[in-house]
This record gives sequence, C-alpha cells and structure tokens, in this order.
Amino acid sequence: MKIGIVANLSKPAAAATLAALAAAARELRVSFVVGDPEVRRHLPQAKLVAPARFGKAVDVLLSLGGDGTVLQAVRALNGASAPILGINLGNLGFLTSVPDTQAIAALRAIVSGAHEVVGYPLLEARLLRGPRRRLVAKARALNDIVMGWGTSPRVTMIEVEVDHQPVTSFVCDGLIVATPIGSTGHALSAGGPILHRETPALVLEPICPHTLSNRPVVLPNDRLVSLRVADVRKKLLLSVDGQSSGWLEYGDVLEIRQSPDVVRFVHLPGYSWFKLLSQKLHWRGSSADPK
Repeated sequence: MKIGIVANLSKPAAAATLAALAAAARELRVSFVVGDPEVRRHLPQAKLVAPARFGKAVDVLLSLGGDGTVLQAVRALNGASAPILGINLGNLGFLTSVPDTQAIAALRAIVSGAHEVVGYPLLEARLLRGPRRRLVAKARALNDIVMGWGTSPRVTMIEVEVDHQPVTSFVCDGLIVATPIGSTGHALSAGGPILHRETPALVLEPICPHTLSNRPVVLPNDRLVSLRVADVRKKLLLSVDGQSSGWLEYGDVLEIRQSPDVVRFVHLPGYSWFKLLSQKLHWRGSSADPK
C-alpha cells in the first residue's frame, strides 16, 4: 500500500511522528510517497514525486498537522480520489481526529481495512467579469469561500442572489459561503451556525454586518449563490480555504454552488462527530471538560 504524507514540519511533534511511521513501515508492508523534499529529509525511504503526480501516486494520504494541513492535503490531491486521514500534531482540530500518539495504530487500521471512507462535497466557484460575464477564474473549496476586506478598512457592499433571485445587499466586512465541514471554521468564528457534516446545506454568513438584522442564512445545497461586488471604492480579497486567490473588482460576480466532486476521509472505529465537536468546544461532559 502506498501511503502519501503531507506534514507541517513546524509542529514540535512532526519529526517524532515521521520517525515512528518510518520505523513501522517494514512491519506493516507499506511504502511512503511525498511531494515535499523537506518532508523526505525526515522520511528518507519515501519516494519523492512531482506535485502534479502526487495525488494519483498514493492509495491513502496521511495529513500530519492541523486543519490547515488537511486543507493543504486536499490541494495536494488535485482531484485524486485517495482518502485522507488527519493526524493531529497540535490543538484538537475538527479535521484531525487522531492524536499523534495513535498514528501507528491508525496506520495499522488502514492497512487491515478496519476503517470507513466517507465523502464530503466540495464547493465550486466561478469568477465572472465585465458586461459579458467573462469567465476569469475557477476554484474549489472543502471549507469555505470568502470575499471581503480588500484595499481599505471601510465596510463594503455585496449584492446576493440565490438561483438568480435577489436576496439582499450586505453592508459588511465580507461574506462567507461555507460547507457543513466549513461551518466549524471561519463561519463559526463569525457567528454562524454549526451544521452536522451530513447536512445537505450551505451557510451564507456576513462578516461584521453593518445592520444587526443581517443574520446567517442556511440554504439547500443545490442552490446557486451569486455574489456581486457593489462597492466601487475598493477591490475585495478572494479567499479559498484560507488561501488568497486574487482580487475582486467592482461589478465582478462570484457564482458558488456545490460541486459534484467529493473529498474522501478515513474514519476509524469509534469515530464520533459529536464527541469531536464537544471536545473541541469544551462542552460539558466531553473529555476536555475540567468539571
């Protein structure tokens, strides 16, 4: 079995976790594949492949780090179907359910087939510009797509349509469109609702709206969301899964819908989304609750 590795080497536990995986490789009869020469320095027996070939060169992808590293792993797959398992090397993350101390046990479960693979849908976006709505760029996201902030500290105006029906014009710092997985990320920090990962929905979340009656909206996941930059005074930053992806100009329209493609994740025996959620948020009754 070919195991891909994406790792955040800045995490203190990264080197030790990679060394433990290297020691277990022969016993478990697995080979490692990496796309980053720096990771290969810690895993010298790994095969180094070009980033463009990485996704199709692996059977399973281990992400060592936090949620940001998982999103990096999604980009590294570049549409390939290998499932991802997040190994947490820091604070508990929503996408990294396995602590570093259980990395070898998790790898054994993968090799033995004692796991479940679940697919979660992506968002896809098209940036349209000019009176003829010329296609400028495309993007896909697992967590969220955000537009806002921009070239001045002033609030901006974003016009929203759903299925070509006008909804409102938000005067705000920005706007988030999030998946159920992304609902526990930036959207949650902005005051949005938590959606169960299997909820067939999207979250439309204004960031610091000027009017307190502007609240988050939960939409069915088969809707087309259109966001138009209605502020002539400044450009807005486009962020896709936390990565800067260019600038939006006055009149630009960002069309966002659920993609037919999914990202697949490995869930080990005993995995519970509710347990993960309660631990992360320190809800009473969780193992993180100091009582």
